[in-house]
Amino acid sequence: MHYYAAPMEGLTDRVFRQAHQAVFGPEAAPERYYAPFISPPENRVLIPKKMAEVAPEQNPGAPVIPQLLAKDGALAAWMIGQLRGLGYTEVNLNFGCPSGTVTAKGKGAGMLRSPAALDEFLYTVFDQAGGPVSVKTRLGVADPDEFGEILEVYNKYPLCELIIHPRVLKQLYRGEADRAAFARAFGQCRMPVCYNGDITAPGQLTGLEGEYPGLASAMVGRGLIADPALFRRARGGAPATREELRAFAAALYAGYTEAFGSAGCAISRMKGFWQYLFGRFEGAEKLEKQLRKQRQPWEYEVTVGQIFAQLPLRDEAE
Repeated sequence: MHYYAAPMEGLTDRVFRQAHQAVFGPEAAPERYYAPFISPPENRVLIPKKMAEVAPEQNPGAPVIPQLLAKDGALAAWMIGQLRGLGYTEVNLNFGCPSGTVTAKGKGAGMLRSPAALDEFLYTVFDQAGGPVSVKTRLGVADPDEFGEILEVYNKYPLCELIIHPRVLKQLYRGEADRAAFARAFGQCRMPVCYNGDITAPGQLTGLEGEYPGLASAMVGRGLIADPALFRRARGGAPATREELRAFAAALYAGYTEAFGSAGCAISRMKGFWQYLFGRFEGAEKLEKQLRKQRQPWEYEVTVGQIFAQLPLRDEAE
């Protein structure tokens, strides 16, 4: 079974991908990093700053799959052509983002409101751009039973993979992923299937193969941020060491300071990572609260030093 890193806006960008590979090595790397979505410009004029995220020279190492967020099939097909001109083959279509600002425009999981419109979108994409194209989807808008009609649409097209996050739009990321609904859908899929949702431990990853024989792959988002060595552990390797976590946090901080041109701006991004990384440490509540309030680089750097000097790592036994 293949392991993928999920696209998470503001987290799994090129700085993360480079730091993850540099610190944890190929044993912990996914077979693919899916890049956070790009919205194709309606005027069809590419914005260099946004395209830098998927520039091949900025993404060495494990393969990167660009993801598109669009509701216009012709525009999406044009953007797929632009990405293939950069050397990318597969492009992923986002029908899973539940953000209100996205779905209000009929994009992301908002596309699932109308299977007919979804069908028209995919017809245009495959007619004008062809494959390989994969899809990341939710089960529906309000009820998992909606997925039957949605899957009928997906099954009409030669998707190279269908990544299913078994929640509906209205759940956002609340509650548990609906494994029962995923199991019902899995047997009806005509394309390779990837499971995505609530994977936080190596045993959960390896257990998917027994639970769903024939499952092609598993995608992990929040679980990989919280435990950057998760894939290595699932492959029988060692958990993240204190030294690796320290080097990882330092590489991210340095990378974002360079990318943003400011250590102060980098701190805001780092707080998103620490929201998950604090889970690797015992007794982190006081320093977590302290870090959340900080704005100055020296304050952040002192607190991170305290984290690694004072806090014990959690027991990694499952």
